[in-house]
Amino acid sequence: MAEDSEELGAESCDNSCREAPSVEALNSVCYCLSLDQDALRRGLETDLGTRGLSRAIVETHPHLFASLPVYVSRRHVEQMARLIDAVETIVATPVFRDAALAWAPDIAQFDPGSHGGLLGYDFHMTGAEPKLIEINTNPGGALLNAVLGRAQRACCADLAGLVMAPLEPAAVESAIFEVFMSEWRLQNGAAVLQSVAIVDEAPDRQYLYPEFLLFQQLFKRHDIEAVICDPAELMRDEGRLWYRGEAIDFVYNRLTDFALELPAQSVLKSAYLAREVAVSPHPRAHAFYADKRNLTLLSDAAFLRTTGVTDDVIATLLAGIPYTELVSSENREALWANRRRLFFKPAAGYGSKAAYRGDKLTKRVWTETAAETYVAQALVAPSERHISNAKDRTVLKVDVRNYAYLSSVKLLAARLYQGQTTNFRTSGGGFAPLFTEPLG
Repeated sequence: MAEDSEELGAESCDNSCREAPSVEALNSVCYCLSLDQDALRRGLETDLGTRGLSRAIVETHPHLFASLPVYVSRRHVEQMARLIDAVETIVATPVFRDAALAWAPDIAQFDPGSHGGLLGYDFHMTGAEPKLIEINTNPGGALLNAVLGRAQRACCADLAGLVMAPLEPAAVESAIFEVFMSEWRLQNGAAVLQSVAIVDEAPDRQYLYPEFLLFQQLFKRHDIEAVICDPAELMRDEGRLWYRGEAIDFVYNRLTDFALELPAQSVLKSAYLAREVAVSPHPRAHAFYADKRNLTLLSDAAFLRTTGVTDDVIATLLAGIPYTELVSSENREALWANRRRLFFKPAAGYGSKAAYRGDKLTKRVWTETAAETYVAQALVAPSERHISNAKDRTVLKVDVRNYAYLSSVKLLAARLYQGQTTNFRTSGGGFAPLFTEPLG
């Protein structure tokens, strides 16, 4: 959280906002909504149920929450929703599923029966059409952004009509909880959900551990026992998964070992394959949505025509997804020569790790990437958010994330950053709420 948020709002009440030619132009001129630090601190303390923890977050996560919100037009909000629906249409086809499973790990062949939880669709907003740059199966930040949305304040009456889309913050938590309940019912029918384990490696050392606590409180408010643990702490006995003597019904999986291949995940993997515990997100969902190789299918007109979907769905995908190809020994030389127009991502990457803009890529790193599976995506520059204070003006890059389940978007939020990829190391950057025009 930026310590100078009060200064950031100091220039807010001039005519710049009123004279902006569009909602998205506000990103360059408007400072009328800024972060209410006291409201955010109170919200965190209430939601976490642990007084004083929010102060620790301020100290240890100084750039978790951005100073200012991001503005997106209603037209772009609707375009993103249409593209998400088009992705779901393609993923449901047998042709796509066979292609995705052909390069997925064996565990993805196992079908637990559910969609796989909340997805994060990440967009860059430059140009007439938002561009989907990747999909993630365990997107962080949903509950943190709900808290952040409640902490915004306006000092300009002209912006009072803007809304958060598609839901106001108070409704987001209920919508996200219902995602978990849908996953549970699809895997377990009418059985009563009694216990959840939020699982990640060394969870209390993860950067987004505060969100784990928010999820724990969310489950407990619905009378569901919730624990946060490392996968190595789980045990199997009597056809159940256990944590310190307590039976676990459902695992909210925050692991980045998406195929559950590491030894520490062996107990969880065995229980999952034996249907002794519900797991979400699960390896099959990652195989269908988050493997970066799938972007080569979603941006390939010839492949899309073999799936049997309509021309409108194909046109939506081709307009909204940058062309992506698999890096191979045959095309490496050509891709290196064209690298300044490309972005390179590892197939199983997450959190922008080992991802490189081609114009920043060194020959040494390029040589090292040959040992891994990479895709090359047409470079799409992110949009920008101008932040301001009494001392200087700074321009940050913007990624927009849609948190969606099936074709239903539950929350839109942004991440502000500097550098090649999103991070939480930029002054004034971090998670930011997104505002747009109201419907109708």
